[in-house]
Amino acid sequence: MEGRMQGKAPLSDSNRRIMDADAPPRRVYQAWKGSNIFFLGGRLIFGPDVRSLILTVCLIVIPVILFAAVVSGQLAHEYHNQIGGWVASVAIIFTAYIILLLLLTSGRDPGIVPRNAHPPEPEDVGESSNLSEWPGGQHGSTGLPLTKDVLVNGVLVKVKYCHTCMLYRPPRCSHCSICNNCVERFDHHCPWVGQCIGKRNYRFFFMFVSSTTVLCIYVFAFCWVDLRIIMDTHRCKLGRAIMKSPVSCILILYTFIAVWFVGGLTSFHLYLISTNQTTYENFRYRYDRKTNPHNRGLVQNFIEILCSRIPSSKNNFRAKVKEDSSTFTSSLSMGRALSPPKMSVDLEMGMKRQTVAMEELEDLHSQIGSVMGLERCGTEPPHIVGRKGCSEIATDIEAFAEEFGMEQRFTERKKIEQRTSDIP
Repeated sequence: MEGRMQGKAPLSDSNRRIMDADAPPRRVYQAWKGSNIFFLGGRLIFGPDVRSLILTVCLIVIPVILFAAVVSGQLAHEYHNQIGGWVASVAIIFTAYIILLLLLTSGRDPGIVPRNAHPPEPEDVGESSNLSEWPGGQHGSTGLPLTKDVLVNGVLVKVKYCHTCMLYRPPRCSHCSICNNCVERFDHHCPWVGQCIGKRNYRFFFMFVSSTTVLCIYVFAFCWVDLRIIMDTHRCKLGRAIMKSPVSCILILYTFIAVWFVGGLTSFHLYLISTNQTTYENFRYRYDRKTNPHNRGLVQNFIEILCSRIPSSKNNFRAKVKEDSSTFTSSLSMGRALSPPKMSVDLEMGMKRQTVAMEELEDLHSQIGSVMGLERCGTEPPHIVGRKGCSEIATDIEAFAEEFGMEQRFTERKKIEQRTSDIP
């Protein structure tokens, strides 16, 4: 604490901005604590690796352009009809549909759980908390247990406490280290779409992967048809047909390699859907060795994941965040240091929270005096015994006073108390 006070500036630039009551309110996406990137005023949310979308779009669009411009034209020339135009039209429309699925996967909230501004109170954790993972039954730095037990379909499941988001994660929720968010029904972070795959975009991700597989098979098949027509028309072997249509050969090789990738992903996720697992759960927990509490049967699993209603986002990224300098916490319970000023609207939820008005500052002055009196008498209040002594709390309050311009008044009060203690 002493090191923190010595290196502490009177007011940092960020504190000046917070203390400025006339500053225009920002929106939630502008004050977002995660690593996401927003577009169109917070209407679209992407992961920090959104640039990979450019590569993904190019890998899909460029082969289709070559197919529509070269292969379809050759088919129309060989057949002397409009079949080439129909083949090209289907490929282009299907590609536009795939790009739309890609944007729906990458540009929406995957199911981010809003983080708390402060850790939950220990009494709110409940009796189901589990201390077995802490040596000697110790709590973490926040005084909260690492895990607690919840009941899922009659099976006891452990949920972990996230120190970054300051909450107990819901079942099937995990913290993405890339996006720095807790995501509901977290599957994985996909670098190809530049976004986490979770509860709100998994369906679009599966449709994107499976549709890309179908597109690869479509282009692969018609490129072979083109080579076969050339061989029949010119009565030549495959090598000469490739010389006449090298683009078809290139696309055949390209789609053959791509279909192993996207087709393999499609098959793997079909298995995950049929067993109601996520990629994260499959690699981490291996439910084939124990009971999966989320498995509801083949048909119900497909209905739940592909046909159920997608829940609304828990975050309003366009909500206004009004930073109020007249609000701060006044709780000294549990021996915790005083908290800095709180925003009247939660950064993640845009929801108003209860705060303390500036006129309650006088109450804090009286608390400071009572603590200084306790320090002189060498006693401690009962509610902080075993956590912090009076000297530590006085140091915390001194730092608080320094931050809010109370240092001079605090120093004078301290001198008076020192003179009083020197009197025999």
